[in-house]
Amino acid sequence: MAVRPSTSERAARPGVRRAAVLAAAALFLVAALAVVVVDRARGGPLGFEGAWTSWLVEHRSSSWTLVMLVLDRVGGGWAALVLTAGAVGALVVGRRPWSALYLASSVAFCAGLVQVIKHVVARARPEDILVAADFGSFPSGHSANAAVAVVALGIVLGRGWVWTAGGVYVAVMMFSRIFLGAHWVSDTVAGALLGAGVALLLFTALAARLRLERPSGSGSSAAP
Repeated sequence: MAVRPSTSERAARPGVRRAAVLAAAALFLVAALAVVVVDRARGGPLGFEGAWTSWLVEHRSSSWTLVMLVLDRVGGGWAALVLTAGAVGALVVGRRPWSALYLASSVAFCAGLVQVIKHVVARARPEDILVAADFGSFPSGHSANAAVAVVALGIVLGRGWVWTAGGVYVAVMMFSRIFLGAHWVSDTVAGALLGAGVALLLFTALAARLRLERPSGSGSSAAP
């Protein structure tokens, strides 16, 4: 005799389906942007990107540059690793092991995928770069890391302010990468889409476990 799904499981299905559709759309757009960069732009900037980057370079100031350099440190390298480890540790201490696993695996998988795409697309970075950077401009690793962390935390915490503050953080991080000359605009857009897509994709696999760990009084753990 087949076991019928519970009421809560049936109610959660639309959220999982929605997450799957959004993940597929985001990852498709990343692939489409990669094709455009390789085929149409030959790895160089798209038409508007060169002009926008040049304008930012001409209007750089020491104060704004300092702020953007701080974001460069926070959004990548050891600082980002420590912040992620802290969030994962907090979830473990809060007895939410599946949420901790979801956050850690989302960030790790996204970081690995970023490196794969960088080497496949092999896009050159802008010339007026102010920071040390690894190979490949497409996609932006900082933007991807910000987006995957924000979406994953938004899902497991289920709080509106996390989505709002996180959205602002991702947008500022994207702008900082262009300001510092580390990426073209399309790199940051692709990075943000990739991070969000990965977090949503892994959510579809762990949704049932995450739902069981959701604290009472929080918002829905379903994807937005």
